[in-house]
Amino acid sequence: SKMRHVTDRQTLKFQYGAFTVLVFHSVVFLAVIHSCSGQSDVIGPSQPIVAIVGDDVILPCHLVPVMNAFVMTVEWARPDLDPRFVLLWRVGVELASKKHPAYRGRTSLFTDRLKHGDVSLNLSSVRLSDEGRYRCFIPKLNKSPTIQLVVGAVSSPVILVTESSSGGVLLQCEAKGWYPEPEVVWLDGEGNPVPAGPAETLRGPDDLYTVSSKLTVEKRHSNFTCRVQQKTINQTRETHVQVADQSFMLPRTPGTPGTRYSWYFWFF
Repeated sequence: SKMRHVTDRQTLKFQYGAFTVLVFHSVVFLAVIHSCSGQSDVIGPSQPIVAIVGDDVILPCHLVPVMNAFVMTVEWARPDLDPRFVLLWRVGVELASKKHPAYRGRTSLFTDRLKHGDVSLNLSSVRLSDEGRYRCFIPKLNKSPTIQLVVGAVSSPVILVTESSSGGVLLQCEAKGWYPEPEVVWLDGEGNPVPAGPAETLRGPDDLYTVSSKLTVEKRHSNFTCRVQQKTINQTRETHVQVADQSFMLPRTPGTPGTRYSWYFWFF
């Protein structure tokens, strides 16, 4: 028939949702229409990554949808450095000679995850100088999200207890090696803030801060806590002291770093 003749010699095209169906010579072809020519996007975190000096940290970066990145070029760089590369991967090999000297032996990719589109950077033994903006660049996809790394340093405070000239007890709390600059808060036995004078802050040549705060209390059985905290890096360290008006000083063995330290003092 006339209709059959037209169908045999021409292509009939119609849309069905996200698909295009082509009919040619009684053979049906199904093609998926995909935006951006089927390329993946390169995704990094929307919030800064926080790391503590001496720790290891992962800067996340992934291909979505998943593509095999093992055979791609992956560039991790800090634009403020020269040379800028903190890691350069090309077709299954890391080009260590291109890496900035400060990162030699400290950066790597998870090679077993590259085929799953995970191009995250592993940075070990974090230094204060590692703080900055990192670029995860995949030249084939022409995508380069930026990841902000915030680096902090912390230590547990120490409380020095002496008798004050007024007959009370002078508590002096000191914490060394913090970054960024922290704040000091005194708490009573119920966890309520105790007014104290302004804290003293010193910044050393290594850019780390030392903070100290003094509190005078009556010579009686009392519990106090010195809390040092830095909200930007979400870090808190504290030391607890118990003061009584009998006998002599006797410290209890401190716990592990980062835990609450307790000290007991007795006075005649």
